Amino acid sequence: MAAQKKATATAAEHKAAAKDKLPGKVYAKELARLHVELVKLQEWVSQTGAKVCIVFEGRDGAGKGGTIKALMERVSPRIFRVIALPAPSEREKSQMYMQRYVPHLPAAGEVVIFDRSWYNRAGVERVMGFCSEADVKSFLKGVPLMERAIVGSGIILLKYWLEVSQEEQTRRLQARITDERKVWKLSGMDLKSYSRWYDYSRARDDMFAATDTSVAPWFVAQSDDKKRVRLNIISHVLASIPYLRMPREKVRLPKRQKAEGYRDPGHLLKQVPEKF
Repeated sequence: MAAQKKATATAAEHKAAAKDKLPGKVYAKELARLHVELVKLQEWVSQTGAKVCIVFEGRDGAGKGGTIKALMERVSPRIFRVIALPAPSEREKSQMYMQRYVPHLPAAGEVVIFDRSWYNRAGVERVMGFCSEADVKSFLKGVPLMERAIVGSGIILLKYWLEVSQEEQTRRLQARITDERKVWKLSGMDLKSYSRWYDYSRARDDMFAATDTSVAPWFVAQSDDKKRVRLNIISHVLASIPYLRMPREKVRLPKRQKAEGYRDPGHLLKQVPEKF
């Protein structure tokens, strides 16, 4: 009963917070500060050979893509890599389930971000009937062992679940229908998934119960306010990795060479029209 009251109170708090959206100027200032820290993290990862794997999961429209974009905005794609795998091929369907994900795990000096991950089996594959219940039970039993092996190999593994309310999810998916800039984000699978809210809730709860371990815990982020969730998650990533500011030589621009007789050949090239 106490837990139910606590859950009700928490839901009410999130609803109230959703009305108080974070001002854009505050968001921009805080994001710029966090971007500086992400660059420091990048240098630490590169110089120490650290290995970081960040998993993003959540309902459709929960804001995973926007959060990843904010995280990636000022770092090098040669060190920070985003993995967003398409539907498995016929060959991949015949493989051991984890086989298609393992090659993408980070090597030394890399941060790998999974935009959806092996947890597809516990979520969309289960709810949409793409695998059997036996497959799901086998996965939920085996994934903690696999994640223990991942962490045991020296990889820092962070798992985030973005939780969005029914009302906010409806608003965001409706925006994808009416906004020509977002229509590509809406798939037939999204529409089918939308109608199965509680099937996804049950699948999520089973997933948490089986895979929220001391070695690789889940971290849940409320995402009705996109700006807040981006700042909260990036802050948590930075707080969860023991990075240090690495020594950096002071950079000075060298002098330009002299022309030494160079002249513009005057060859007329096609120019991009200056419409703006």
